[in-house]
Amino acid sequence: MKYISLSTQDIKEMMKVIGIDHLDDLFTTIPEKIRYPGALKIPGPFSEPELVQLFQEMAEHQNSYASLTSFLGGGAYPHFIPAVVDYVSSRGEFVSPYTPYQPEVSQGTLQAIFEFQTLICQLTGLDMANASLYDGASGAAEAVLMASRITRRPKVVLAA
Repeated sequence: MKYISLSTQDIKEMMKVIGIDHLDDLFTTIPEKIRYPGALKIPGPFSEPELVQLFQEMAEHQNSYASLTSFLGGGAYPHFIPAVVDYVSSRGEFVSPYTPYQPEVSQGTLQAIFEFQTLICQLTGLDMANASLYDGASGAAEAVLMASRITRRPKVVLAA
């Protein structure tokens, strides 16, 4: 989870605990001559992708992943991933190695697994799809075995 916003009250309580009166007091150790003068003039509000785009435009004069050639391969390329993905994918019910078996407790997880299996069947044209591998390691092992079997190559390269 990357960020949870704070209320005004939360900020006031935190400032009281660390003994400051203004948020600017947090930056007193940075010499005045290298601080940005005044407040940043950023229009808004923006959605997350719009804000990313704005900061990319502001940083155009600097090198970034978007302006450099990348030879990552394997379909890896710069793309937007919403912040909510980190939150959802780090929830305990999704990182547990067990397939839930109590619908009254884990209805959301079971629904997500059902949707995943349905989409995989639609993408592959298969009648069934299994989504209950033990964990990520066994999933990777199954993927390697499948790749080896399909390509008939006895050796694989696995980036760790």
